[in-house]
Amino acid sequence: MKDRVVLAYSGGLDTTVAISWIAKERNAEVVCVSIDLGQGGEDMETVRQRALGAGAVESIVVDARDEFANEYCLPTIKANGMYMKEYPLVSAISRPLIVKHLSDAAREHNGTAVAHGCTGKGNDQVRFEVGFANTAPDLEIIAPVRDYAWTREKAIAFAEENGIPIEQSKKSPFSIDQNVWGRAVETGYLEDLWNAPTKDVYSYTEDPALGQAPDEVIISFESGAPVAIDGRKVTVLEAIEELNRRAGAQGIGRLDMVEDRLVGIKSREIYEAPGATVLIRAHEALEAVTVERELARYKRLVDARWSEEVYDGLWFAPLKRSLDAFIDSTQENVTGDIRMVLHAGHININGRRSSKSLYDFNLATYDEGDSFDQSMARGFVELHGLSSKIASKRDFS
Repeated sequence: MKDRVVLAYSGGLDTTVAISWIAKERNAEVVCVSIDLGQGGEDMETVRQRALGAGAVESIVVDARDEFANEYCLPTIKANGMYMKEYPLVSAISRPLIVKHLSDAAREHNGTAVAHGCTGKGNDQVRFEVGFANTAPDLEIIAPVRDYAWTREKAIAFAEENGIPIEQSKKSPFSIDQNVWGRAVETGYLEDLWNAPTKDVYSYTEDPALGQAPDEVIISFESGAPVAIDGRKVTVLEAIEELNRRAGAQGIGRLDMVEDRLVGIKSREIYEAPGATVLIRAHEALEAVTVERELARYKRLVDARWSEEVYDGLWFAPLKRSLDAFIDSTQENVTGDIRMVLHAGHININGRRSSKSLYDFNLATYDEGDSFDQSMARGFVELHGLSSKIASKRDFS
């Protein structure tokens, strides 16, 4: 009986070619697993059939949209997950879910190995392989693109030599990864940092200069989770999808950045994440109202570290799990509504309300009704600055 290799199949050039290559080089049967993460684009049945046409013995499509939203996007909202303060972890949070389903498929279909189409320059090889080491350490890992230094040209040549149908998968000049949380675009002319993105780069967002009328939206949260938009109850997936549509129409969520990859190189990436950007911004605004000052200060440090752990492929690691526990403990009172206006690429927050609010109008007001005892402030200021005052007297006298 031949070995079975379970392949993470995207439908693109590299993974389509990998089916035939693995079958030929390893004398193995290939089972393809494609995950619907709300990425849109091609119909998933078309992707499934392409895998079979390229030689897969089985081709499985998993509808993981709600699972992705509830178990991966929601923790990212609660952690205000932004790598380097900008990138909302579009690809990084999808990889552990793909790992989970590939591991499950390997057990179900008697797989002895798993395979991916990642290169040796990227972060995804780490995310996949560290994930497998945590969830299915008995499985061999095959990475043909990395381990045999495939280039786009080599992959196309192999496909043509072996009669592999790849026309659909070699059209775009870019490398694109997308899901409901956002879209990542790289390579091609974008590798020259001086080249500005052209309009064909974007898909999830409209040009913010189109002059769309402002769109006011109210997002309601319960314990850190979005539960309603404009008073209408929604699931996490529905919240992301609606805000992708509405914020995308305003050109919100576009990002052009040079990021520090885990392997040590810098990479230019274009991202679109309209719903993610709006939800994290709203969540941060509600935390500002409901989370106590010292806890909020420390959580910002934890949020940054959480984002680094996830970006670095350590979703299943002990530190990430402990940070999850801390973050969940901070969300008990993050309940309320945030009102914002989406317009021309910008988010303007103009309303906040919460039954758990720490904002005390009578303490904050400068008008009649002020209950703050200002006589306490003089002594507080003296004591707060006392240690630096003593040090300055020593250092500058």
